[in-house]
Amino acid sequence: MPTFTPIPPEHPRYHSLVEREKLIHQVDKGVVALAGLVAHGRGETFDYLLGEATHEFAHRAIQVAAASLLLAKHPVISVNGNVAALCPEPLVQLAHDARVLLEVNLFYRSPGRAEKIAQILKSYGATQVLGLDDEATATIPELLSERRRVSPQGILIADWVFVPLEDGDRTEALVKMGKTVVTVDLNPLSRTARRSTITIVDNITRALPLLVEELKRLKGLARSEWERLLAHYHHGEVLSAALKHLQHRLGQLAQDFKEGRLD
Repeated sequence: MPTFTPIPPEHPRYHSLVEREKLIHQVDKGVVALAGLVAHGRGETFDYLLGEATHEFAHRAIQVAAASLLLAKHPVISVNGNVAALCPEPLVQLAHDARVLLEVNLFYRSPGRAEKIAQILKSYGATQVLGLDDEATATIPELLSERRRVSPQGILIADWVFVPLEDGDRTEALVKMGKTVVTVDLNPLSRTARRSTITIVDNITRALPLLVEELKRLKGLARSEWERLLAHYHHGEVLSAALKHLQHRLGQLAQDFKEGRLD
């Protein structure tokens, strides 16, 4: 039985190390693919560069993502192993609050893996999970990987799809199908970030609880306000703001280091 490595709460990178341990634990259980550890490490690098904080450009995208969800007619949340391991509770909460379907979708689909992910979601209160091996009978055009397999009741007919920690191929394919695609990606340069309709450049463990709260707040506003927020969203501006933040922060750190300020 795998156990978590004890991490002192006082450790300066406590939260990051806890996230890493959660993923390792779920690799041992067959929920997270080994490639998921590589993807997480790549994300950690960008989180370092962002300063491990949620910035204004992410808050802006979170607000618009919530508005777009409230306007959607058939929204679906796509779940992979990393998301199930890192933040199942707020994910299920979002699905419950917005009446969104949950669907497992995997690049590395091995026997029983989708069912294990579904069990995690159900342990946090999910009542229905689509995309299991015997139910993912529809296909996304142009995709050749296992990502192409989707539920005919879920992603196939969805008008809004939340694809946190996604790969670019499927994001691009879903947008081509006319769907609103919302993603969370720490790398503003990735194809997923660039091709999605709305991109939240942030850590999923910080962004998802904020999205849940923003959804609750916007529910109290008129539909016309949701439409206004979506109409004024500029995808390129958000990605540009993220890159400018990275540029500024790296320049400032370089100057600090040059002058001996290494803390």
